[in-house]
Amino acid sequence: QVQLVESGGGLVQPGGSLKLSCAASGSIFILDHMGWYRQTPGKGRQLVATITPVGTTNYVDSVKGRVTISRDNAKNVVYLQMNSLKPEDTAVYYCYAKVIPVGGSRYVDAWGQGTQVTVSS
Repeated sequence: QVQLVESGGGLVQPGGSLKLSCAASGSIFILDHMGWYRQTPGKGRQLVATITPVGTTNYVDSVKGRVTISRDNAKNVVYLQMNSLKPEDTAVYYCYAKVIPVGGSRYVDAWGQGTQVTVSS
Protein backbone atom coordinates (compact mmCIF):
# COMPACT_ATOMS: atom_id res chain seq x y z
CA GLN A 1 0.00 0.00 0.00
CA VAL A 2 0.97 3.60 -0.59
CA GLN A 3 0.31 6.33 1.94
CA LEU A 4 0.37 10.07 1.46
CA VAL A 5 0.49 12.16 4.62
CA GLU A 6 -0.03 15.92 4.43
CA SER A 7 0.96 18.56 6.94
CA GLY A 8 1.17 22.32 7.19
CA GLY A 9 -2.42 23.48 6.90
CA GLY A 10 -4.00 25.97 9.24
CA LEU A 11 -5.46 29.42 9.67
CA VAL A 12 -3.71 32.39 8.08
CA GLN A 13 -4.64 36.01 7.48
CA PRO A 14 -5.16 37.34 3.97
CA GLY A 15 -1.80 38.14 2.43
CA GLY A 16 -0.07 35.55 4.55
CA SER A 17 1.84 32.42 3.62
CA LEU A 18 1.66 28.70 4.29
CA LYS A 19 3.78 25.77 3.21
CA LEU A 20 2.16 22.38 2.80
CA SER A 21 4.13 19.16 2.79
CA CYS A 22 3.19 15.67 1.67
CA ALA A 23 5.28 12.58 2.29
CA ALA A 24 4.73 9.43 0.27
CA SER A 25 5.58 6.10 1.86
CA GLY A 26 4.86 2.42 1.57
CA SER A 27 5.38 -0.04 -1.25
CA ILE A 28 6.43 2.40 -3.97
CA PHE A 29 8.19 1.16 -7.09
CA ILE A 30 7.78 4.29 -9.21
CA LEU A 31 6.64 7.69 -7.94
CA ASP A 32 5.68 9.74 -10.99
CA HIS A 33 3.61 12.92 -11.06
CA MET A 34 2.77 14.49 -7.72
CA GLY A 35 0.49 17.38 -7.05
CA TRP A 36 -2.05 19.24 -5.01
CA TYR A 37 -5.79 19.57 -5.42
CA ARG A 38 -8.26 21.53 -3.33
CA GLN A 39 -11.93 21.20 -2.56
CA THR A 40 -14.56 23.47 -1.08
CA PRO A 41 -18.00 22.39 0.17
CA GLY A 42 -20.34 21.56 -2.68
CA LYS A 43 -17.63 21.57 -5.31
CA GLY A 44 -15.41 18.94 -6.84
CA ARG A 45 -11.67 18.75 -6.39
CA GLN A 46 -9.80 21.37 -8.37
CA LEU A 47 -6.25 21.01 -9.58
CA VAL A 48 -3.89 23.49 -7.95
CA ALA A 49 -0.47 22.38 -9.17
CA THR A 50 1.44 19.35 -10.38
CA ILE A 51 5.10 18.46 -10.75
CA THR A 52 6.86 15.72 -12.68
CA PRO A 53 9.87 13.77 -11.39
CA VAL A 54 12.18 16.06 -13.38
CA GLY A 55 10.57 19.20 -12.01
CA THR A 56 8.22 20.30 -14.77
CA THR A 57 5.38 22.19 -13.13
CA ASN A 58 1.83 23.13 -13.98
CA TYR A 59 -0.44 25.57 -12.13
CA VAL A 60 -4.08 26.56 -12.28
CA ASP A 61 -4.35 30.16 -13.47
CA SER A 62 -5.80 31.42 -10.19
CA VAL A 63 -2.64 30.60 -8.23
CA LYS A 64 0.08 31.44 -10.77
CA GLY A 65 2.63 33.83 -9.32
CA ARG A 66 1.54 33.12 -5.75
CA VAL A 67 2.13 29.38 -5.38
CA THR A 68 5.21 27.24 -5.94
CA ILE A 69 5.23 23.46 -6.06
CA SER A 70 8.46 21.56 -5.49
CA ARG A 71 9.57 18.05 -4.62
CA ASP A 72 12.40 16.18 -2.98
CA ASN A 73 12.77 12.92 -4.89
CA ALA A 74 15.20 11.50 -2.35
CA LYS A 75 12.59 11.87 0.39
CA ASN A 76 9.46 11.27 -1.71
CA VAL A 77 8.06 14.59 -0.52
CA VAL A 78 6.14 17.26 -2.41
CA TYR A 79 5.71 20.80 -1.14
CA LEU A 80 3.30 23.63 -1.87
CA GLN A 81 4.49 27.10 -0.90
CA MET A 82 1.55 29.47 -0.90
CA ASN A 83 2.06 33.23 -0.66
CA SER A 84 -0.28 36.23 -0.83
CA LEU A 85 -3.11 34.01 0.26
CA LYS A 86 -6.68 35.11 -0.41
CA PRO A 87 -9.95 34.12 1.28
CA GLU A 88 -10.88 32.27 -1.90
CA ASP A 89 -7.91 29.96 -1.34
CA THR A 90 -9.75 28.52 1.65
CA ALA A 91 -10.28 24.81 1.03
CA VAL A 92 -9.23 21.33 1.99
CA TYR A 93 -5.98 20.63 0.16
CA TYR A 94 -5.28 17.09 -1.00
CA CYS A 95 -1.96 15.64 -1.99
CA TYR A 96 -1.93 13.41 -5.07
CA ALA A 97 0.59 11.00 -6.55
CA LYS A 98 0.65 8.72 -9.56
CA VAL A 99 2.40 5.57 -8.40
CA ILE A 100 3.37 2.10 -9.55
CA PRO A 101 3.35 -0.02 -6.38
CA VAL A 102 5.97 -2.66 -5.76
CA GLY A 103 4.91 -5.79 -7.62
CA GLY A 104 2.49 -3.86 -9.78
CA SER A 105 2.55 -3.05 -13.46
CA ARG A 106 0.07 -0.18 -13.71
CA TYR A 107 -0.08 3.32 -12.36
CA VAL A 108 -2.54 3.92 -9.53
CA ASP A 109 -3.74 7.20 -8.08
CA ALA A 110 -2.91 7.80 -4.43
CA TRP A 111 -4.49 10.52 -2.31
CA GLY A 112 -3.77 12.01 1.07
CA GLN A 113 -6.38 12.56 3.73
CA GLY A 114 -6.53 16.30 3.18
CA THR A 115 -5.45 19.31 5.22
CA GLN A 116 -7.59 22.37 5.89
CA VAL A 117 -6.34 25.78 4.80
CA THR A 118 -8.40 28.72 6.02
CA VAL A 119 -7.62 32.27 4.94
CA SER A 120 -9.49 34.72 7.12
CA SER A 121 -8.96 37.84 9.20
